[in-house]
Amino acid sequence: MAHCERCFMRRYAERKPESWLARLWRWHTGWCQGWKAYQAELKTKEQAPEQSKPESPK
Repeated sequence: MAHCERCFMRRYAERKPESWLARLWRWHTGWCQGWKAYQAELKTKEQAPEQSKPESPK
């Protein structure tokens, strides 16, 4: 689990997207390697359930 999932800054930015802290957080995500890893982790989790679904008979 990435730190981003529990990050107070991310949660605050989601609640108050027009705040200066939200703007700082968005800027930070542009170069943060942890954020990029977190996004890749989420993408993997989304794809995993799709791959485990059995195919329906045609």
